[in-house]
Amino acid sequence: MDNVIMKKYHGLGNDYLILDPNKNQIKLNPRYIERLCRRNFGVGADGILYGPILEQGRIGLTIYNPDGTMASRSGNGVRIFARYLLEEGYVKEPEFSIQTVLGPVEIECLKDDPKQIRVNMGKPSYAGNEIPVAGGDGMEIINAPMRFHDSIYNTTCLSVGTPNCVIMLEEVTKRKAVELGPYVERAGYFPNRMNLQLLKVLDRENIQIEIYERGAGYTLASGTGACAAAAVARRMGLVENQVTVHMPGGSLFIELCPDGTIFMTGPVEYVGEIRVAEDFLA
Repeated sequence: MDNVIMKKYHGLGNDYLILDPNKNQIKLNPRYIERLCRRNFGVGADGILYGPILEQGRIGLTIYNPDGTMASRSGNGVRIFARYLLEEGYVKEPEFSIQTVLGPVEIECLKDDPKQIRVNMGKPSYAGNEIPVAGGDGMEIINAPMRFHDSIYNTTCLSVGTPNCVIMLEEVTKRKAVELGPYVERAGYFPNRMNLQLLKVLDRENIQIEIYERGAGYTLASGTGACAAAAVARRMGLVENQVTVHMPGGSLFIELCPDGTIFMTGPVEYVGEIRVAEDFLA
C-alpha cells in the first residue's frame, strides 16, 4: 500500500481528515479510521470525510465518526468538504450539491468570503419514531422529563439528519456536557444512540451550547448540534428567526425559515496536507 495522503480542515475546532479515493488506493475499515483519528497516537480528528465519490454526475460523500461508525450527517463536515471540492477543482461554481447517505445537501460558498459556507440543512423532525425515541411513535418529545444519571431533565428531542437531545439549563459548561453526555448517548430511550446539546438562551438572537456527540464525545463545535439547539429555542418562542449559536470553538449563524428549513453559515479553515507512513495502517 502506498502512503496515504489526506488534507485536514477544521470548522470552529471541529476537525476532519479528507481522504480522497481519487487520490488514494485504500479501503477504509473501522480499525483504520480509529487509528487515524486517535489523538497522540494517530493524526487526530473528529472524523473522516471519504470522497468525492463520483457517480452519474453526482458528488458523493461518506462521513465516519472517530470510532469507525458511519455518521448520517455532519454540518461542519459538509462545510469542510464543500471548501475542499472548490479548492481542488471538483466544482467550478459557488453553488452545488453534495450527495450524502440522507440525500443531497445544497451548498453555497459565499462570493465575498470563500471561507464562509452556507448549507441548507433541511427541516427538523420532532416525531419520536423518526428520531428515534423508544416508545415515541406518534409523539413529540418537547420539554418532557427524562432521567439521565439519576436526575430528571426537561428534554426536547429532534432529528436534523442526526438525532439530538437538547436540554436547557441556566448555565452550560464543558464539565456538565462531559459528565452527562455518555449517559444521554447510550440511554435506553435512544435505540440509535444520541447527540447531546446543553442550551442556554442569552437573548433573542444569541444562544450558547455545549456538545457531546455520539461516536465522538465532547466536541468544540457541531453544525447539526447548532441547528438543533436553535430550532428548539425557536420552537419554544425564545429566539427570533436568525440566531447566532456560540460554542467553545466559535459561532455559527443559523437562519430558521417560516417553512421550517434551516440554513447554517460558518467558516472553514485549512490546516494542511497529511502524509501517513505506509506501515502505519498495515
